[in-house]
Amino acid sequence: MKLTLALIFAASTLLAQTNTYVLRAARLFDGTSDALIEPGIIVVANGTIQSVGSRAVPSGATVIDLGDATLLPGFIDAHTHLTQDFNPDYNGAALLDLKLPVSEKAIRSTVNARKTLMAGFTTVRDVGSSDFLDVGLRNAINAGVVPGPRMLVAVHALGSTGGHCDGGAGFSFGTLNHESRPEDGVINSPDEARYAVRFNIKYGADVIKTCASGGVLSPTDDVDAPQLSQAELDALVDEAHALRRKTAAHAHGAEAAKRAIRAGIDSIEHGTFLDDEAMRMMHDKGVFLVPTLATRVGLQESKFPPLVEAKAQRAIKGQDSMVKRALALGVKIALGTDAGVYPHGDNALEFVLMAADGMTAAQSLKAGTTSAAELLGLSDQIGALKPGMAADIVAVPGNPMTDIKVVQSVQFVMKGGSVYKNERASASK
Repeated sequence: MKLTLALIFAASTLLAQTNTYVLRAARLFDGTSDALIEPGIIVVANGTIQSVGSRAVPSGATVIDLGDATLLPGFIDAHTHLTQDFNPDYNGAALLDLKLPVSEKAIRSTVNARKTLMAGFTTVRDVGSSDFLDVGLRNAINAGVVPGPRMLVAVHALGSTGGHCDGGAGFSFGTLNHESRPEDGVINSPDEARYAVRFNIKYGADVIKTCASGGVLSPTDDVDAPQLSQAELDALVDEAHALRRKTAAHAHGAEAAKRAIRAGIDSIEHGTFLDDEAMRMMHDKGVFLVPTLATRVGLQESKFPPLVEAKAQRAIKGQDSMVKRALALGVKIALGTDAGVYPHGDNALEFVLMAADGMTAAQSLKAGTTSAAELLGLSDQIGALKPGMAADIVAVPGNPMTDIKVVQSVQFVMKGGSVYKNERASASK
């Protein structure tokens, strides 16, 4: 895992501008403290943060004054699907997906990547794609071909026949020319789980994602029903960890989550119907919760068949109380939006929804910076504004500690020392 991530950052560093910048703003949130630093001053050179707080201006530096704004670490979304377009027409979306050539899907994904970066999200964990589109998009971004966030990709999400990760579920037999193949992410034994993990890593996976329970949008399962045996999850997680990859489990239901936690999973995605026992297990083992609250927007805007609609409404109703119980029990939380189910580029709404469920502004911001970096295994490189860290920096108007909604109005985006967005600043040498 360390080697793979080192290569990703090496690519980003090669693309970083060699310019030296001094960023100035009224205040700064460094991702580690609950308090703001005033004024906010950061010196950036060669793609990394050189100093925080120093008023000295290096010779030849470009000074960018952002005024009454707050500097923050680049945001991190731990649950995205950049190669999937949000489409509120459930049946129409399935038909369109079958009609679009892979080349067009790839081009569309670059638009989603750019929207995400412009929203201030400089790193994402992309947890499941098709046709290896996520690998291609990651590589194109790293090569500087298209703008987008730094990506950790999962290739195929792994699940059981007929389950949430089975792309053939809901279609007649033979329609998609495959049935229950590990190469397509469908596993039905511990040995197939190990093979699928190895297959994904062979073709570029940075992280392994599995569907431990049913899902909202899948047409043939119950949303909270477990879909993999304990032995299958044990094998999957063991193989991924042996190959130095972290793991994520889509798990709405409590029993599915418990199986994944016993297996050693690194994060539970969604977690809508977790019970207190599952949450205590997560707390004790340091397992992250990625609640994806923003999905409610996509679910509420979409037109579903009756079975899926019933699951969607049940999931929406369970989200807020689940997060409040997780906070009370001390479960670690990282920000994830499930963008793709939810419109790309609106990712920062997740900060607002987490705060509405009882997180302080600082807790919410950390969920999308330092905590998410810890989940991704990148705490030594991103997620905080400290010397030596990658220069992933965003600026928002005003003070997010007093109004968290300002994170939805990002004015400035720097990734790896390169400026991608600057709506407000004046720059001078």
